[in-house]
Amino acid sequence: MQTETRTARLLLRRPRESDLDTLFAIHGDPETNRFNPAGPMKTRGEAEASLHSVLTHWERHGFGYWAVENLPEPGHVIGFGGIIRKALQDRQTLNLYFRFRPQAWGNGYASELTSAALDLAFGPLGESEVVGIVRRNNTPSIRALERAGLSRIGEIDDLAPHEPSLIYAIRAPGEK
Repeated sequence: MQTETRTARLLLRRPRESDLDTLFAIHGDPETNRFNPAGPMKTRGEAEASLHSVLTHWERHGFGYWAVENLPEPGHVIGFGGIIRKALQDRQTLNLYFRFRPQAWGNGYASELTSAALDLAFGPLGESEVVGIVRRNNTPSIRALERAGLSRIGEIDDLAPHEPSLIYAIRAPGEK
């Protein structure tokens, strides 16, 4: 599997150990976590564990969450996202995820990343479904999922005692 993909404006690449500080900065920013009841990452150790998990997924499956660079600014990571294999309600699925620096919001990068992730899932990976888990008050992410063709299919009580998250999904073309 290839370790990087280019879209019209983005380089989506396999994360590296050197991305640790950026991952911590983005995931540790209260603004990027305003819809996350767990809040931002608090320690570098949390970021190390997260990066280790992402890199392990890449080693096992040949794909995973990407580090996202804006092509006009090589080397400057503006976010992380993509798809990983994840258990959801007693079944394995591909989970779509994205998180960007606040300065990158409103530019359509989530839609561009989502399109590349769906192309990977339904093309080379030959998967039949991709899901996204989102908090019900995260209107910008819900809009991005809906623009990409995902529809709400249910809820999951993933962050008790907080209200359930919403599950959005899209089936591969031709799948029912």
